[in-house]
Amino acid sequence: MEYMQIVSCDLLINKFNMAGLLKTRTGRFRIIAMLEGSSLLFLIFIAVPMRYLFGRPEGSLIVGPIHGVLFLLYIYYTIIVSIEQKWKFGETTWKVLLASFIPFGTFYIDKKILREIKNGK
Repeated sequence: MEYMQIVSCDLLINKFNMAGLLKTRTGRFRIIAMLEGSSLLFLIFIAVPMRYLFGRPEGSLIVGPIHGVLFLLYIYYTIIVSIEQKWKFGETTWKVLLASFIPFGTFYIDKKILREIKNGK
């Protein structure tokens, strides 16, 4: 079982190439987008139902503020990267901003827009 966990962690690290992503502003934005999207999914599908169906608010009390910080970082990085990449608001920036409100939206944006950016700082 321990071997399986090590292998899955190695696959995850290789899949996202975390060290490489941390070196660029766009890479950091991609990481924040993944974390923000994951925290939104956790809140919507686990924490909120646990709170209102079973009277267990712990998940939303812990993940809620974390998601709030990640959301603010996502908005900040959207603005910074949009300026850096010279995105037109009407074509790209609004889609990236809207994605943070839609479940699975940040994952879609990562695949369609962020992954394509090669020269982030």
